[in-house]
Amino acid sequence: MSTVGKALSLLDSLSQLNHEAGLTDIARLCDLDKATARRLLVELEKHGFVEQDPDTRRYRIGSAPVRLARIREARYPFLRVAIPFVRELAEKSEETVHLAEFSGSTLSTIHVEDSPRAHRVIVEIGTRLPFHATASGLAYLAFSDKKYIESALSQPLDAFTEHTVTDPAAVRKMIDETVARGFSISSQGLEVGVVSTGAPILSPAGQPIGSITIAAPLARARAATLANFGAAVVDTAKRISEKYYGPERPSGTKMQTKRTG
Repeated sequence: MSTVGKALSLLDSLSQLNHEAGLTDIARLCDLDKATARRLLVELEKHGFVEQDPDTRRYRIGSAPVRLARIREARYPFLRVAIPFVRELAEKSEETVHLAEFSGSTLSTIHVEDSPRAHRVIVEIGTRLPFHATASGLAYLAFSDKKYIESALSQPLDAFTEHTVTDPAAVRKMIDETVARGFSISSQGLEVGVVSTGAPILSPAGQPIGSITIAAPLARARAATLANFGAAVVDTAKRISEKYYGPERPSGTKMQTKRTG
């Protein structure tokens, strides 16, 4: 891995922590020797990507990523466009709804609207969403091209619960079912007791850029409820895409033919 790659990987790892971390912990987390980790941290700090507490000497994310995120959102206001639709869906479904965006090789949660119910699913912003183990990921893969699907399924498929599907052939079947339905269903793939339904948000070229997902406790996830949630996420995803890009969209038939061809 290049020096730039190592620095970005370190920054990404640091962003996943909910606390400040010392040099030794960061080096261990990133599988680097302490000298290399320190050198990368010094450079990242110099440019504002990390900060070091002067008293504890521990590191945290700096302000530079926030500045870049604000610039990107000002120029490409995906989050600002999508949030009203996410809130509307959460109000109608009375379940937790989360919005994900694809960046690099990762699908991550960028906005969450919590369910008003006492028994609800908690989703944190920044959560990485494994393609094979989440409704968000399955929805994204189902409308990706065949080459990307094969690349994703060639990677090790981790088991997060006893229900996680890790057999590539079985995941492909779930992808085919998602295409046929138009929305994905993931039952306890990432967390026990949680069932989710998701749909991809598509660009005008038909490429997924993210997903919208309803996450509900297993106790409330009856078949009819999931069917209703599925129709709702498909409609919401379409409306977000139309608002962000404009009303011209590819047909579902074209997407399905492209994926399986």
